[in-house]
Parts: sequence; structure tokens; C-alpha cells
Amino acid sequence: MTQPVLSVRDIVAGYGEMTILNGTTFDVMPGTITTVIGPNGAGKSTVFKTIFGMLKARTGSIHFKGTDITNAPPRKLLALGLCYVPQGRNIFPELNVLSNLELGGIAASADVNIPQRIEAVLERFPVLRRKGQQQAGTLSGGEQKLLEIARSLLLDPQLMLIDEPSIGLSPMMVQEVFSIIKELRAKGVSVLMIEQNARSALEISDDGLVLELGRTRMQDRAQTLLNDPRVGQLFLGGVIEEKSA
Repeated sequence: MTQPVLSVRDIVAGYGEMTILNGTTFDVMPGTITTVIGPNGAGKSTVFKTIFGMLKARTGSIHFKGTDITNAPPRKLLALGLCYVPQGRNIFPELNVLSNLELGGIAASADVNIPQRIEAVLERFPVLRRKGQQQAGTLSGGEQKLLEIARSLLLDPQLMLIDEPSIGLSPMMVQEVFSIIKELRAKGVSVLMIEQNARSALEISDDGLVLELGRTRMQDRAQTLLNDPRVGQLFLGGVIEEKSA
């Protein structure tokens, strides 16, 4: 039986005296896209920060590829093959595109050929090659998001946590980013994604989970969630009508 690449069990976490996660539990299977949906304040971003060691889990456990990574520091997680692309823009705006990529390789092990990997991501993202000497802060929102994803790929991740990849992007760039996420899956990379456009995200996903008040209310195949009237009414902009035979 295939084991999860990521297993989150009964996680309780929060900020100061405020508890946000109240026993969150779910799995991510290898080579799949899993989308997390839920209302504002459900704890979606908090889950990612806790998985990536940016927020301490008070109780519960997190396993990555069978290894207990609960409260492990981000640098260790990067070395294990777990990357995190946070919400918003997370680049060095005053540096050019190539310098941003070079800095992204710092966390790689000493035996990794970073120039070779940079060349590979520039091959995949030709817009970054064309704008290699341009200040990253002057790129469009979509180009900055591509740069963030490209920088993560330098570390050859096995699991990527991507928080709101489409936020603030044009419809054309949203399609480009979603296309890249599907390519990652095709190459065997697992993706755990939070996405405001829940319907579009579930349509390209294998699995989905509904987070509410810091708990996993539902986890199922993405198509099952898309067809569930409860999910449709609460998170997808309306009840999905049953099709007549």
C-alpha cells in the first residue's frame, strides 16, 4: 500500500494564547496535487507555517516520507525536499532575477550543481531568462510568482507547499501557474496548495480537503468535493445541480 508523502496528525497550533488549529489531520499522497479550501480564518495558512516549522505545533505530529519533522527548522526541511512558496511576494526586489535564483540555491547541499539547475529553470521559464538582469521588483505579479516557483525548483523538491498561487494575477498568468503545477505533478512532485479560486484548483487536483475552525471537516477525491452540494454552496459559489440522465 502506498504511504503518504506527508502525514499530519492531530495538530494543535496558534499564535500566543490564540489557538487556530484544533486537531488538524490529513494526508498527502506521492505525486498528487491536494488543494486545501475553507473560509477565511479556517487556519489554512497556519497549517502551512506549522508544517514548515515557522510556527510551533503544541501537540500532534507531522511526518514527511516517514520521518518525524514536527517542529523541525525550515532549513532541515528544505534539505529533505520540502519547499514552501508563501502567499504574496517573497523575492529580493532590489536584486535582479538571476541573483534571486542564485540566492535560492544557498540551501542546497554542497554537491548540487546550482548553475546547471538555474539553466534548467531558465529553459522552463524563458521570460526569466529574458529578464535575467532586470530588478525582480519591477516584474509583473505573475512573473514574480514564476520566479518564486523557479527558485524553489532549484532544490529539487519532492513536496511543495504553495499558498494562494493565483492571488493578484491576471487570468492568463493564473493558467500559466496552474499549468506549471500540473507539470510538477507529472514529474512526480507532490503539491499541497491553498487557493482562493477553489473550483479551478480542485479541477486540476487529485484530492482536496475542507478546513474549518482549525479542523479537517472533509478529505476526499477532488472530483467528489466538486460534486458535493455542501461544498458547492459553501466554497464554490453555489450549489452544484445534479445532471439529469
